[in-house]
Amino acid sequence: MSQKVRVRFAPSPTGPLHIGGVRTALFNYLFAKKHGGDFVLRIEDTDQNRYVEGAEAYIVEALNWCGIPFDEGPGREEAFGPYRQSERKHLYKDYALELIEKGHAYYAFDTSERLDFHRKDHEEKGKTFIYNWHNRLKLTNSLSLSAEETQTKLDAGEDYVIRFKSPQDQEIVLNDIIRGEIKIDTNVLDDKILFKSDGMPTYHLANIVDDHLMEITHVIRGEEWLPSLALHQLLYNALDWKAPKFAHLPLIMKPVGKGKLSKRDGEKGGFPIFPISWNESQGYREAGYFPEAVINFLALLGWNPGTEQELFSLSALIETFSLERVNKSGARFDPEKTKWYNHQYLQKKSDKELAFSFIAFLQNSFTSLPESAVNLEYVTKVVSLVKERADFVSDLWELGNYFFEAPTSYNEKAVKKQWKENTPQLMQKVAEILEVTEDFNSATVESNVKAWITDNELSFGKVMGPLRLIIVGELKGPHIFDILALLGKEESVGRIKKALETI
Repeated sequence: MSQKVRVRFAPSPTGPLHIGGVRTALFNYLFAKKHGGDFVLRIEDTDQNRYVEGAEAYIVEALNWCGIPFDEGPGREEAFGPYRQSERKHLYKDYALELIEKGHAYYAFDTSERLDFHRKDHEEKGKTFIYNWHNRLKLTNSLSLSAEETQTKLDAGEDYVIRFKSPQDQEIVLNDIIRGEIKIDTNVLDDKILFKSDGMPTYHLANIVDDHLMEITHVIRGEEWLPSLALHQLLYNALDWKAPKFAHLPLIMKPVGKGKLSKRDGEKGGFPIFPISWNESQGYREAGYFPEAVINFLALLGWNPGTEQELFSLSALIETFSLERVNKSGARFDPEKTKWYNHQYLQKKSDKELAFSFIAFLQNSFTSLPESAVNLEYVTKVVSLVKERADFVSDLWELGNYFFEAPTSYNEKAVKKQWKENTPQLMQKVAEILEVTEDFNSATVESNVKAWITDNELSFGKVMGPLRLIIVGELKGPHIFDILALLGKEESVGRIKKALETI
């Protein structure tokens, strides 16, 4: 690739960024970085009616949180700016007029009422109304009117649109990096609107002009834009511009059933579909996902590295990624697999790093906390004992709350099963052993208790089950002697005594 690779992610600020949009941004980012190129963010806000306050800032924050920041875009102005289409609107009309001059576009003055009449008329006859070569001369436009009539209408300030004049009886051969060769019969194309009399271009014209002026080399976008590919290629041809290479990414599909993943699927299935929260909708960040886990699972939705490898750092993704290995067919979204990824990344983190996150979680979740819950050294040790079963930092509380507060009740089923007639005497004896153990560490405590069990020919189950129940409140948790050692002698003995009074 002799020309510098330049790609763009061009969302509309009409609401939050769907996880599918994040994947489009990610694939653009990976491709750019792999080839030493630029990743551009362009805000396509030509449709001011659908503009949502705060959406642009949301997009920027989401990309930054995911760890895929843009090189150029709003606030990072380079030579190709401005990067909001609303600030570029002075550029587009000249190109629309150039297309008219070259005979590739025309003024159309049809009112919406007139077009509705034609649509309904076609529907009644079982046909679909398409504004193109077969009826454009019967409609009100600069092809059916004389030059004088057209000018009169323009001078009178009549509403108009500028439509592209789709060619007749041609076959266009298009190439897509992911989908290969695509052939289109131009007779099925409609004469799309490129420019409106309010001074705003439609998506199609603005998109082409901006990609050309920003020297975009590769357009990597969602499959929903495939129907526009023929028009975009024809626009490049009509303006005598070299078209970028195109790659259309497969859809992200629902976890079950047919169709693409929607906000509703997330609400129904109880999983996020936005990177960060938006209004009432939780994002991956707020649900406790690590950004690197989100990036990893998104990369493998529709892209296949060609190996069994599932865990990739961002740098490994950049090195391995290629558009040729992106699948044509949609990728099914698996909420359980996203948790699996988060689990893998949580296990990779150091105990200390997790302890910092866990302390922050505790401080956000509880108004008053015991001192031990904010003691970094203590929390780090707790994390090391319970993290193996955690998918999220928040799980650490569920898995290890007994390290911070003594049980106030005991699991009823476990009590019925574990608490026998002689259990109080056995637990009293364990308390005495703990009290006289000098070096109160896991190995010593274990050795002393087990020696007593063996010497008295007791069964381990009769002692260990009730002991865990007393200390934890239920039959869960890591090695019981690790728990005792971390709680310390005083707390451990105190819990046994309290249980003997309670149960």
